[in-house]
Amino acid sequence: MTKKIAPSAADMADILLSAEKSDKGITPTLKTKIKENNTMQNEKILSLPLSKLAAFENHPFQVKQDDDFQKLVDSIKENGILIPAVARPKGDGYELIAGHRRKFACQIIGVETMPVLVRELTNEQAVIAMVDSNVQRENILPSEKAFAYKMKLEAIKNSGAQLGHLQKSRDILAKNSEDSREQVRRFIRLIELIPQLLKMVDEKQIAFNPAVELSYLPKDQQTMLLSAMEAEQSSPSLSQAQKLKAMSAKGKLTEDSMFEVMREPKANQKEQVRIPYDKIKAIIKRDLTPKELEDFILKAVTDYQKKLVRQQQNRDAR
Repeated sequence: MTKKIAPSAADMADILLSAEKSDKGITPTLKTKIKENNTMQNEKILSLPLSKLAAFENHPFQVKQDDDFQKLVDSIKENGILIPAVARPKGDGYELIAGHRRKFACQIIGVETMPVLVRELTNEQAVIAMVDSNVQRENILPSEKAFAYKMKLEAIKNSGAQLGHLQKSRDILAKNSEDSREQVRRFIRLIELIPQLLKMVDEKQIAFNPAVELSYLPKDQQTMLLSAMEAEQSSPSLSQAQKLKAMSAKGKLTEDSMFEVMREPKANQKEQVRIPYDKIKAIIKRDLTPKELEDFILKAVTDYQKKLVRQQQNRDAR
């Protein structure tokens, strides 16, 4: 890969002088290039104490101690940190832009410092860089993507206002992400869900498409829905969620009508076995995600079935 070489100070002076003589003056594109040049010239890699690295304000991404994180811990133990974190000066220390998982891994291992690429960034640049460095990871929760897109959207809007030319911010955001403009909008809608429902979306107890429709319900109706879901031991299908949304918009959604909708048979509905979580936890004695719990139970049932088959084979062999 060719290393990008920043223009020299003399070159930048010539650019600025030419811009001043031009009828167009310093265009927004030129302003961006100047800022990029200044950023490149101010970059430096330092070995910084972890205590000087503060988490990014309102960082939307969780640091989960899953298999991928354990691989990161093992890699750092064996090879150290191969890619420096990114941070910007803030107060008496630094604010992490990228590298929260690496910092936490170092804390677990007992490493007290880590290499950090220090950049001078505006608030808007910092938000955009933070989101871009995290949102492409695998296993991003819907809530993480929702808050990340919202933060980046606001940063893009603010950057456009500062440059004096407001553009369609959602188009810019979608252009630089894996999701379409409409999908970005739908993710951001999830922020309107009450925390309990949003958590259920993350845990795949509520599907994404119904969740978007439910986000249009007022908060008190969302709370009422939560009670209905617990009573009926089910979550709304897409058609049910759309019906609830339409009834709410017309002012016809009551507790009774909500229960009626929730009791409607779902297409392709399958029988489910439900076991109270407290009974399972009393046996397992550790916290598991819904997916981990499902895998654990299926493996336990499979192993038990194999044991029964072996016992039957032993009896038949006698």
